[in-house]
Amino acid sequence: MEIPEIIDLMSDTVTRPTPEMREAMATCEVGDDVFNSDPTVNELQNLTAGMTGAEAALWCPTGTMANQVAILTHTHPGQEVISSKWSHIVMYELGGIAWNSMCQLATVPDEKGWPEPDDVKDQFKEESEHTPGTGLLCLENTHNRRGGRIMPLDILAENSKLAHERNIPVHLDGARIWNASIESGIPVPEYFSKVDSMMFCLSKGLASPAGSMLVGKKDFIVRARRNRKHFGGGMRQVGILASCGIISLTRMVDRLADDHRAAKKLSEAVLDSGSLDIDPDTVETNIAIFTLPENCSGNAVDFAEAAGDAGLLVTYMGERLVRMVTHCDFDPSWIPAVVERTRVAVEVIS
Repeated sequence: MEIPEIIDLMSDTVTRPTPEMREAMATCEVGDDVFNSDPTVNELQNLTAGMTGAEAALWCPTGTMANQVAILTHTHPGQEVISSKWSHIVMYELGGIAWNSMCQLATVPDEKGWPEPDDVKDQFKEESEHTPGTGLLCLENTHNRRGGRIMPLDILAENSKLAHERNIPVHLDGARIWNASIESGIPVPEYFSKVDSMMFCLSKGLASPAGSMLVGKKDFIVRARRNRKHFGGGMRQVGILASCGIISLTRMVDRLADDHRAAKKLSEAVLDSGSLDIDPDTVETNIAIFTLPENCSGNAVDFAEAAGDAGLLVTYMGERLVRMVTHCDFDPSWIPAVVERTRVAVEVIS
């Protein structure tokens, strides 16, 4: 395959709809989803519930909205929400816990890609005259900021058990839960069985142009649907987008293993080149987070700019951290070109 002028590894959200998706968008049957009458949306929601082991599912425009809808549905104002320090909910949702749900946040460490149960246990608070009381525990699998690490099922189960023993619900930000499942061999329903609600994205590795799914018990989804409307998420002929989600779940899940293999090969090739540092053993799914070498005078922002000039699009994740994400529009035969463009960018900022 010809090497493109621009190789985009900024995220697995940069994929284009497949030809089958474009055909489905043009031909699917639609209705008004605000009135629950879009048959394609309903088909996607039923499919999602069946594939995850949930009682019901709700289509949302974005993963952030799905997470925020879940938090609002589980909590009431003035409660505290526990989440890991570098989670997407904490880092990339614009303080939505405070803005949307009027709850405060308690963070726990997540160096390995998940919070340890002992750290979670220390954060629970009982409601009193002086304390807010814990209203929700949020977990993330896979962990974006920690390089797509997979939370072990026993850790997920133990953290959830600690919350449930205190009658506190658990929400799982499973934006890339299908990546976790494909790599670990653990079925998604097994992950979901440990929590009360879960979100996953159709628009990341599954290649839909938009959309995320929120799953839970029927009464939870009824309340979540109302809260989605609060956020302006009640849309009309959503079947045009939901049709892509059906293809994502029936055609694009198993191939995620290809992205994982590509990310591992990419991390090993870049490391062997001496340009950037990484421990390939930490690359479990489709995200690789590299560290700039010590002798590099520039920072990650400088690198991302220089790499862009060289035809490689990446994201910076900190002062010296650079992220590359493989996806269905990336061909592994381009890895040598990525390595060369990485080398050029490092030379520019050294």
